Amino acid sequence: MGVLSCNFLRISLSFFIFILSCLFGVCLGSELSFVTCGSVIKLLNIKHNVRLHSHDVRYGSGSGQQSVTGVTAVEDSNSYWSIRGTRDTACHRGTPVKCGQTIRLTHVNTRRNLHSHYFASPLSSNQEVSAFGEEGEGDHLDEWTVQCSSSVWGREEAVRFRHRATDALLSVTGEQYGRPIQGQREVHAMSSPSQHSLWKAMEGVFMKPSDSAAFREEHIHTEF
Repeated sequence: MGVLSCNFLRISLSFFIFILSCLFGVCLGSELSFVTCGSVIKLLNIKHNVRLHSHDVRYGSGSGQQSVTGVTAVEDSNSYWSIRGTRDTACHRGTPVKCGQTIRLTHVNTRRNLHSHYFASPLSSNQEVSAFGEEGEGDHLDEWTVQCSSSVWGREEAVRFRHRATDALLSVTGEQYGRPIQGQREVHAMSSPSQHSLWKAMEGVFMKPSDSAAFREEHIHTEF
């Protein structure tokens, strides 16, 4: 439908080396009830049952930046996002993400950050959400505030992500793309909270907290 221009998908070798190291016994830890900094996770939109996704496919309109979509597939490595601090505030690996904390979500395979701005999204004309930056470094429009109801982001909790610069919420309302990404849902940002803006942490590698800073870099928990 001419909205997107397609390039080949690029898989991050470093990510798979990281996962393999976990599978061969490097990852340690017990079940965590909260989400931690440094974790690599998939995010599910609860209303539409799609996972936040990106790929090296650019919008054919709006910003022309890397597109962000929602997919129904569970086993897709292009749906992994790394939880990181902002340029001004660290998010120390293994520490629980607090409700109200501002973070960056970096797409693991392309190393671009979840991003938004005042361009119109291709299908619904809501606020466009893209992936932006190089090697994990973009700008202040990559920052999202976690909205949840307790003190920290719980693993079983529905949360919202409010874009810090524009005050809009990461959302899906069901619009579907045609080729070349047939059936994938548009992800955009909207000003008002609704069932469309609720997300939950799903599969991933969760960094284990430690009382010792020396061990914090080494201890991780996986569930594949």
